[in-house]
Formats: sequence, C-alpha cells, structure tokens
Amino acid sequence: MANEGGGFHETFFAELARREAGNFWFEARNAIIVRTLRRFFPQLRSFLEIGCGTGFVLSGIARAFPDVRLVGTEIFIAGLPFAAARVPSASFAQMDARRLPYAAEFDVVGAFDVIEHIEEDVDVLENLKRAVKPGGGVIISVPQHKWLWSDIDKQSFHFRRYEKRELHEKIEGVGLEIVYSTSFVSLLLPLMFLSRRRKSESPELDAGRELRLGPTLNASLRAVMGIESLILAAGLTLPVGGSRLVVAKRP
Repeated sequence: MANEGGGFHETFFAELARREAGNFWFEARNAIIVRTLRRFFPQLRSFLEIGCGTGFVLSGIARAFPDVRLVGTEIFIAGLPFAAARVPSASFAQMDARRLPYAAEFDVVGAFDVIEHIEEDVDVLENLKRAVKPGGGVIISVPQHKWLWSDIDKQSFHFRRYEKRELHEKIEGVGLEIVYSTSFVSLLLPLMFLSRRRKSESPELDAGRELRLGPTLNASLRAVMGIESLILAAGLTLPVGGSRLVVAKRP
C-alpha cells in the first residue's frame, strides 16, 4: 500500500508538519480529542494512534497525559521522522492498519481522519478492536456527509465521506459498543459547503490548499470553533458537521 501511494501521498507530510500548528482546524480537533479522552478514559495509561502522520495529535495527547505510554503507527515512513521529532517520548513504527499485530494491548486506540483513506475500512475497525483491551476504548474521527464530496476529497485520496448511520453500523458490526457520537465543524458547515461547491481551478494535486489560510481568516475560524468547543464541552452533541467523532468501547 505504501509503495503504491495508496490512501495518501508522501509529499504531503512536509507541508502538514509546517502548517498543522496554528491552524484552526487541527488545533480544534486536538482539543476535542483531548477533552474526550479526559471525559471517557480518565485513567488512561496506554494509547495507540493508527495513521499518526506527523505526530500532531500525539503531541497534544502527550502534553495532556505526560505519563501515558504512547505508540504511533503510519504506513508511510516519510511521516515518521516528523512524528518522532514532535513526540520524542513516544514509540513509532511503520504499520498497515489492516494488519495490526496487537492483541488486547492498549487502553485506547485512536484513528483520526484515517479510515476514509482505506478501502477496507471494516478490516481496520476489526484491527482496532483487537488491539484494545476489554473494557478499553476506540476513538475515531472521519469526514462526514456525502453531499460535501468534492475535488478536495479526491485529491486527499478519500474513498468516502461517512453518514452517521453507515459509520455506526460498521463500528457496531465489529462488536464495539458506541458510547458517544457527535458531529463537529458544525458552525462552519455553510462556509464549508460553499467552498467545496467551487470548481477547482487546477486539476493538479493540491490537497494542502485548504491549509493555506491568512492570519485574519484563520483567527476568525478559530474563534468560531472556540464557540463550538464550548457547546461540546457542555456535554451537548451536534447533529450535522463536516466531521464526526465516535467513542466506542470493547465489551
């Protein structure tokens, strides 16, 4: 899969590493993930991230849970040096999410905007379940709503955008029990819809163009996501949004 360039493109990692920190969307997602871990897994001692990319999510978890054992895996070796530099306390390995070697080893396993890149998403979910301890958790985020499908999804090597029912059925189908599910990037959904209806000016691969925001726009979008973060922190869930976060537990 890595040699064939399936699911992603190695040249994206350098740009991701430059632009994730400070970007409103990556920062907001990290805050949601950390808050969710604190809420559902306050005794967290070990965490595995599948498709860790440049390690931005793991860096946020490392700051929030400094004593937790962290492991990150990525099919593309090009991302791992960035991840290792960001989170020197974590362990990293090249690994195929469809063929994980772990069995009941971690308290929580996470895959954040990963399974939409893999055609065999159910195989990945089965591997996530197997890797987590009984009573442990699986946290997943994915792009949501098929009507948001655009050239950006194609350029990002997405196989799909999920609907809530489809995702829930696949998660429960592998034997996981859903304990929490919410949309996010909800307040920005109208803007996201309009931006994705525009035709791409170039057919050339440029999945990083959504990351290139001016400071004023980025600050404005961060403020909107801050409001949304307060809504989610109050324990509410949002029915629609550009992304969906699901927490499930292995019985």
